[in-house]
Amino acid sequence: MIAKLMIDLTARQVQVLRAIIEEFIETADPVGSDTIDRKFQIGVSPATIRNEMVYLTKQGYLSKSHSSSGRLPTPLAMKLYVNELMKEKELSVADEVSAKEKIWKSRDRLDDLLHEATRALAEKAHSIGLALTDRRRVYHAGYSNILTMPEFSDIDVVRHVFSLIEEAALIEELFESRTSENVIQLVFGPELDNEYLEPIGVIYTSVKAGGTVCSLGVLGSARFEYSYVVPMMRYFRSLIEEMTAEMVQ
Repeated sequence: MIAKLMIDLTARQVQVLRAIIEEFIETADPVGSDTIDRKFQIGVSPATIRNEMVYLTKQGYLSKSHSSSGRLPTPLAMKLYVNELMKEKELSVADEVSAKEKIWKSRDRLDDLLHEATRALAEKAHSIGLALTDRRRVYHAGYSNILTMPEFSDIDVVRHVFSLIEEAALIEELFESRTSENVIQLVFGPELDNEYLEPIGVIYTSVKAGGTVCSLGVLGSARFEYSYVVPMMRYFRSLIEEMTAEMVQ
């Protein structure tokens, strides 16, 4: 689906869209054509950039901000960016060793392993770490990580996020909302039909831990450092599956 959508965009439109997404990830603010012209050297006039932004809005990649004339990337745009436009960072040896050390001592008990994995992922992604077993046991850690982000300055947003995390059924519904065949899945607030959850993003994956199928993810601002968090999530998945290969449930 994502690859098909790419066919409908010219190289310049892709360039403009990527610039808008990267500026939004950095600033959390709606992005205007003047900013794109000044910072990203697209090579065309602000008027042409505005025309491309109008087209991208009509095609569902951008939405108008309520508070300014700028644009915000939609879930469609963010998924296109992560799956097709973004260049993933290669994890360093230090990254991999650090991740393994954080969960290695807990490898013999799934309960402890998932608890430590959510803590480690929360720290590395600056978010809330989440895990859910097929028996609806929920693990979470890292609440304080989101409180410094501008998206969570609204107490109603925080309240709805915490309510979501406390309900196993809601977490299960969230983790079952697969929109692609990718190992790493993405869900964004506007897809959740709750205005207070619109600022959030969720990155998650399915993990086979011994005889148990688990979901492992992070919840935070939609402005994750995806180029780092996505490969880190994939690495945690492989670590847990490797550590639990011989585990008897």
